[in-house]
Amino acid sequence: MIRINQLKLPVDHGKQDLLKKAAKLLKIPQERIRKLTIRRQSIDARKKGELLYIYAVDVQIDGSEASVAKRAKSPNILTVQEKKYQFPGPEAGAERLSDRPVIIGFGPAGLFCGLMLARAGFRPVILERGADVDTRTKEVKRFWEEGTLNPESNVQFGEGGAGTFSDGKLNTLVKDVSGRNTEVLRILTEAGADESILYSSKPHVGTDVLSRVVKRLREEIISLGGEVRFLTRAADLIVQDGAVTAVKTEHPERGEEMIPAMAVVLAVGHSARDTFQTLFEKGISMEAKAFAVGLRIQHPQKQINLSQYGMEDPGTLGAAPYKVTRQTSNGRGVYSFCMCPGGYVVNASSEPGRLAVNGMSNHAREGINANSALIVTVAPEDFPEMTAMGGITFQRRLEEAAYRAGAGRIPVQLYGDFKAGEISRQFGDVEPAFCGKTAFADLNQVLPEALCLSLKEGIEAFGGMIRGFDRRDAILAGVESRTSSPLRIGRGETMESSVKGLYPCGEGAGYAGGITSAAMDGIKIAEAIAKRFQPSYRE
Repeated sequence: MIRINQLKLPVDHGKQDLLKKAAKLLKIPQERIRKLTIRRQSIDARKKGELLYIYAVDVQIDGSEASVAKRAKSPNILTVQEKKYQFPGPEAGAERLSDRPVIIGFGPAGLFCGLMLARAGFRPVILERGADVDTRTKEVKRFWEEGTLNPESNVQFGEGGAGTFSDGKLNTLVKDVSGRNTEVLRILTEAGADESILYSSKPHVGTDVLSRVVKRLREEIISLGGEVRFLTRAADLIVQDGAVTAVKTEHPERGEEMIPAMAVVLAVGHSARDTFQTLFEKGISMEAKAFAVGLRIQHPQKQINLSQYGMEDPGTLGAAPYKVTRQTSNGRGVYSFCMCPGGYVVNASSEPGRLAVNGMSNHAREGINANSALIVTVAPEDFPEMTAMGGITFQRRLEEAAYRAGAGRIPVQLYGDFKAGEISRQFGDVEPAFCGKTAFADLNQVLPEALCLSLKEGIEAFGGMIRGFDRRDAILAGVESRTSSPLRIGRGETMESSVKGLYPCGEGAGYAGGITSAAMDGIKIAEAIAKRFQPSYRE
């Protein structure tokens, strides 16, 4: 196979143009090309009047591919071997596994760990404290409309994890030498995600599509003998002689139950604070880590389109994203995170008396506003206590301040008023786009002063990068506190924690930062279990 990098075409090109350009670069007749596969697509928007797609494509041709690639005399043309992901074979593990593996959490990490184990014949039992995605969606909408929070099933907890109510972004900085990233994307497309995620430089699924995708993957797990128990909270781990032996669960109707297990996967997500407390009290090795907190900012999507693409309506290009970063004078980094083109700012709370926000957008990204988290780095020395739970205490204090500021509603403030320390009285030309009720407040009272100063300095700097970013009527909302896990649960070469048979996994455990990396880590843990164990219950 021949790989062509840096193949450039105008954004309005047709399918045949790709074949024509590939043939020209290879110096062969177009008829010799048997198959062309897009591996990567990105946008070059440096010249606003001349927007280009930049491709990496794989081409299969009639005849010698090596000689054609050599004759092309280009550093962007080379021969490659297609690599396919390989899960450990059925005979990889030798140790007898007498009980079905238990997975705690059904976000991306737990979902993909469960899927791979189910495909390998392990028939996992998956515990999810929240509801199935359909029930969960109804509960979340009721919360946004009425303010009635279900602490067990909300934007953070339930089938699909926190990513279900997000933009469904799939980009990751994790290197994919193993092929796990490609495998995750392939599985998602098989379950109904758009095939563009296989090659887009900034792939996304969208909340509306993601909910259907996770349901189909759940159905596959069940069809293979796995089990998914919703509204089932892992209340305790039973540890004997340094090894896990069972999981104690709680269900609103079935009550308490003890599930025997010698392989337990902790895929609880970054908001399972009660689970972290339980692990901490049991002395399981964990440590506080740096993360970031801040506010959400909204701008008209047309303004962002104009800045990024040179036009308010980019047509088939879709709503424009952006990424900004700045090192501020006090030494902290300020940067955009979870940017949602054509999206909404949502109330993402999971605990009574505490309020957190997130961003969300559907697949079409048709909303009037662009929003992004603007977050500032924080480290253990910023936390009020020097324990593994210090970051959680820090988060909770910010969320309590946000809840008080908005009297239970999302506290919002125009940027100009945020700079002046004044409570806004009305919105400006930027129309608010929220899921959840809002109230005007002074966000300077929510975040520590040092973080507010960094945010103001950052926004002013970003105004020089994106025209109008620092407009005074840009809408701020807080608090964005759930960017990543505030702690890391230790694990060794076998992927186990300090307790044998306990496998920390995904974003909550501190080993991922988004849907894709969490799913990849779930696959990695499934591999570790399959390499070690042979299920003795195989039928």
